[in-house]
Amino acid sequence: MKAAVRGKYEYESDAVATSAVSTLSIPAGDFKLKASMTDATFIKGPSFNGLSLSLEKPGSFMLDYDVPKQDFRFQFMNSIRILEKPLNMTYIHNRGANRTVLDGTLVLDSSNKVSANHMMGSKNGKFKYTYVHQGLTTFEPSYDLGKNSWDFALSRRVYGADLLKASYQTANQNLGLEWSRNSKTTGCFKISAIFNLADEEGKMPKLMAESTWNIDI
Repeated sequence: MKAAVRGKYEYESDAVATSAVSTLSIPAGDFKLKASMTDATFIKGPSFNGLSLSLEKPGSFMLDYDVPKQDFRFQFMNSIRILEKPLNMTYIHNRGANRTVLDGTLVLDSSNKVSANHMMGSKNGKFKYTYVHQGLTTFEPSYDLGKNSWDFALSRRVYGADLLKASYQTANQNLGLEWSRNSKTTGCFKISAIFNLADEEGKMPKLMAESTWNIDI
């Protein structure tokens, strides 16, 4: 049986914001079982702090349980067709926060799609347009209703398995740079940095490194 282990480390100059997360994913027929642990699970001896458990049926539903908070998160996915175009819909509900989010993506063709999400009972929502040029370059402008601002992302696939991406959030002037790889032969990883261009103190950018290993159990 194949299992996947993913490690993620985030660093910020504020030590409180620095964190590490490990996730173990095990297939069980049509389902996936996941367990995620943060550094808080072990930093003061083994505990339930930072521990979460998940049950997922890809393309259908996902159930997350936050062990220390005893809180559930439900996510249901479905797809319908509108004028012969697939509309992928996702319903997400956080029981503890009593928050519900609806997300939908309409695939116009292989190069164009539009998506929107909305938090029920609020004015928060986001619209995004995605254009893929020749299967290699992706341009994604989006508009955030809650912040009344635009975000932009540009990515380019190189050497088949590698992806280079740059993003910019106009509301907080954050510039993001990312390099990721998804390969069965050379592995999967993601490295990113977020720079706040409005910062006049010259703080270190937020850094993140993530890697995935497949193991036999």
